[in-house]
Amino acid sequence: MSSSLDIIVIGGGAAGFFAAITCAQTHPHSRVTLLESTSKVLTKVRIAGGGRCNVTHHCFEPAQLITYYPRGGRELRGAFTRFQPKDLIEWFESQGVALKTETDGRVFPVSDTSETIVDCLIKTAKKAKVNIDINSEVINLIKKNNHFQVELKTGKILKCDRILVATGSNKIGYQLAKSLGHEIILPIPSLFTFKIKDFRFQGLEGIGLNQVGLKLLGTEKKQQYQQSGSFLITHWGISGFGVLKLSAFGAKILHKKKYNMSLLINFLFPDNTDEVKQKLLIAKSQNQRSNKLISSYPLFNLPKRLWKKLLEYANIDCEKNWSELSQKETIKLAKELTQGQYEIIEKGVFKDEFVTCGGVNLKEINFKTMESKVCPHLYLAGEVLDIDGVTGGFNLQSAWTTGWLAGKAIGNK
Repeated sequence: MSSSLDIIVIGGGAAGFFAAITCAQTHPHSRVTLLESTSKVLTKVRIAGGGRCNVTHHCFEPAQLITYYPRGGRELRGAFTRFQPKDLIEWFESQGVALKTETDGRVFPVSDTSETIVDCLIKTAKKAKVNIDINSEVINLIKKNNHFQVELKTGKILKCDRILVATGSNKIGYQLAKSLGHEIILPIPSLFTFKIKDFRFQGLEGIGLNQVGLKLLGTEKKQQYQQSGSFLITHWGISGFGVLKLSAFGAKILHKKKYNMSLLINFLFPDNTDEVKQKLLIAKSQNQRSNKLISSYPLFNLPKRLWKKLLEYANIDCEKNWSELSQKETIKLAKELTQGQYEIIEKGVFKDEFVTCGGVNLKEINFKTMESKVCPHLYLAGEVLDIDGVTGGFNLQSAWTTGWLAGKAIGNK
């Protein structure tokens, strides 16, 4: 049942905007005010996907979709049955925004500019009569009886019946949630590259592979610490989807170890050491009577420069012919190709993306409505929650979904 309620949304990002729009459209008699602390709304949406705005990912099965979330996947399973990427795509297209899906599954506006998404959200919010207040930094939030008092940095006090905190990974959001009884899981970085200084990567900047296997050592055999995906050698170490995925799933253990850990790299994933050894022996037998140099004829479609570095590291003479490769050298090369050990010395960054692991404890949230279980009429959505996904549109999708759920529910009496 809709009712005339005063509703305040704190945070002008993806979750806050989508919640404000959804609430205003679903409960048109409610008065919705969106507060943004800075002079510009939708900052992360503007820079997402390198300024092209990777709005979501082309994955329409909730059971598969949640596997891209190191934290929050279990809670999002039901949420995605109610609002998922397919629904978001339909929503934007109903607003006149044409979207396209690229080969890797990422979804972008056809215009290839985030301004298309930003303009759509602002225009839709204004049409739905959402009051957008910029430069409205919230410093305190108090609940009195069934109402909230919102104190701004300017000294102004606002009152409302319902409130949504959608501040992203911002300290004030955690402080507000904590002041109203919520537990905050320590916020730490997620989704980053690895800084590695190793002879095997020197001079190979820009070399990439479509599929490698990566495993953090010293983590028992937990599956989340073994990931695969694309791989890129950079001037500081390594990057690529596989690396970013491992950093997200291993965010907590990497933080605990101060970003100093050993990493195993399988350049020939999914082949294992024994399988590669057999392929090397076959290559040797096929070239038994030829004078082909091992260094000049790399196997497995590996880039020649990388192949030479690995041969050198394995102490295999680059002037040797394939026929001269010994049994011992074959085993050593197979291990180097599939179990090479590298030392992570520090955390790198990932372009303009910044994702946080940690936030409001998910056990304290009703994921049907996004309402707090410890403070009635308080709602939370987006990255203020302990939810994070890998790169590819998943973090924005969780913001859209939790914002939509909160927007639908927050106007109910």
